[in-house]
Amino acid sequence: MILRDAIDAYVAWQQAHGARFITSARLLHSFCRHVGGDIGCDAVGEADVLRFLAGNGPLTRYRANKYGALAGFYRYAISRGHAARSPLPAPDNEPRQPRSAPPYVFSRDELQRLFGAIDISRQRPVQLDAHTLRALLLLLYGAGLRFGEAQRLTLDDVDLRDAVLTIRDTKFHKTRLVPVGSQLADALRTYADRRARCPLPKSTASTFLANRDGTPLVKGTVRFAFQRLLEAARIHHDKDDGRQSPCFHSLRHTAAVHRLESWYRQGADVQRLLPALSTWLGHAHLDGTQVYLTMTPELLHQASVRFERYVEGGDHE
Repeated sequence: MILRDAIDAYVAWQQAHGARFITSARLLHSFCRHVGGDIGCDAVGEADVLRFLAGNGPLTRYRANKYGALAGFYRYAISRGHAARSPLPAPDNEPRQPRSAPPYVFSRDELQRLFGAIDISRQRPVQLDAHTLRALLLLLYGAGLRFGEAQRLTLDDVDLRDAVLTIRDTKFHKTRLVPVGSQLADALRTYADRRARCPLPKSTASTFLANRDGTPLVKGTVRFAFQRLLEAARIHHDKDDGRQSPCFHSLRHTAAVHRLESWYRQGADVQRLLPALSTWLGHAHLDGTQVYLTMTPELLHQASVRFERYVEGGDHE
């Protein structure tokens, strides 16, 4: 089988089994263009793969993503008889991935300035108004949602009577229920009243967050509005501090870190509570949640205080 057909079959197989498989499919099609899709799977050599993995820029984690996509494809191709061997270099010979810069975590003062500047930054909105931007940011911080999860929420998914959100089609293709606190629920009820006065193109299946004409939010538009908001709130990122630049996904990271800080200050058993936080965030594995434990000086300080108490015999949770 030629490479192009084998890749198309693999992508179709992944999607038939419930995977969205968008990023990996894009990488595999890029590889197909790189080596030429009309050749047989076994005509691809290790040198071809190494050139594709190397790319044209410095080493980044993108190389590992490409390696993983190709490894999955060749496992499939070999199992189906489309290829006799894998041309990938041995994993042990792959360069060590560079460490990702830690995400930006807003301070509580920055959060106050951020939410306080929403009306100023959205004085003359074309589509995305201040009320919708505020509701979106509250969902990202107050409910710990990913942007796509908040973007896809429908009116049917938002149960304001019981204060529960139904999050569908998540990053890991699962559905989860996210309870929201009373303050966030009140804010969402206020927004829902305004939303009801906008067009509902799909009735209650319409998106909960919407532009002024009732259409779903567009990520690029929201990203631009958020950058304007950061400027209005006078939040400037020092690129020399090693962190990623602030973005609306930073609010989700901030929600996790602030919850951990709160638990530490309360003297709670953080390790025991980590699985609950992982479930709330919709992580597939606990490892994805544990990274937050060393993300800010405040967390490191609280952990140090806890350890000192343990050594002194005053805290044996």
